[in-house]
Amino acid sequence: MYPKTQNKIYDGWKNQTFSGAVYCFIAQGKEEIKVLGDASLVPKKEKMTQKHLFDVASLTKVVCTTTVVLRLLERQVIDLDAPLQKYLPQFQDQRVTLRHLLTHTADLNSWISHRNQLSKEELKQAYLSIQAGSMLGKRVQYTDTGMILLGFMLEEIFQENASSIFQKEVLTPLQMDHSGFFPKETNKIVPTEQLAPGKILRGEVHDPKARILKEHAGNAGLFTTVEDLACFVRIYLQKTNFLEKQTIRLLLQDQTPLKNGTRSLGWDLKDKNKVLFHTGYTGAFFSC
Repeated sequence: MYPKTQNKIYDGWKNQTFSGAVYCFIAQGKEEIKVLGDASLVPKKEKMTQKHLFDVASLTKVVCTTTVVLRLLERQVIDLDAPLQKYLPQFQDQRVTLRHLLTHTADLNSWISHRNQLSKEELKQAYLSIQAGSMLGKRVQYTDTGMILLGFMLEEIFQENASSIFQKEVLTPLQMDHSGFFPKETNKIVPTEQLAPGKILRGEVHDPKARILKEHAGNAGLFTTVEDLACFVRIYLQKTNFLEKQTIRLLLQDQTPLKNGTRSLGWDLKDKNKVLFHTGYTGAFFSC
């Protein structure tokens, strides 16, 4: 399947852009999983397998946070154009809607002084006090802030931690049995970064904000396998009834307030086509 794409991936590995990869294609009812290279090079070489877990970084935004928000929209628990403050009273800017956050059009000033030195509660309070700028609703500017705030909103609605919500609402019903947060068996996880000679980041979330927020993070933190991501993608190929067909059709349209962007609800619309796309900072991506 898709030989041009496979050749691109192979070239990246051969040119040592990355040490290894696992990828899956789904088309016309068939699935093809391929494994390439090594999962780790230091402190020793480890061969890649399709059972390896990846820190998928911002794929958490669509697999978890966006998906739960969509399910609440289907249940009519929330309104897409209602202010976030309606569901998260602690948030101070009443102009910002759920649509703004999902389409990255909230124009939020995301800079937080000494962010990485803050405690979990201090960082949460800093996000709750963020204000929208003059380009609210007018411009797409991708940030983590919207999904972090939506994660807080979900916690307010469900009265549970975000990671528990994601497990119950997405991972368990979709039988993504190898996926989760805060994994314990680090030997099954692909490292994300070399911190110092001989030292690697492995089994701990790479994103510094999610590392502080821990179970409250809506922007990153998911560890998953290619097989489990294939389970998730089947939703969007309408192979399950997990999301309504009307919801899928909605996602294939520009959902920015002025219809002048390339963003759907949580998802990027690749080149303004009806292709849903998202990346993760650690090297993860998918489209459907």
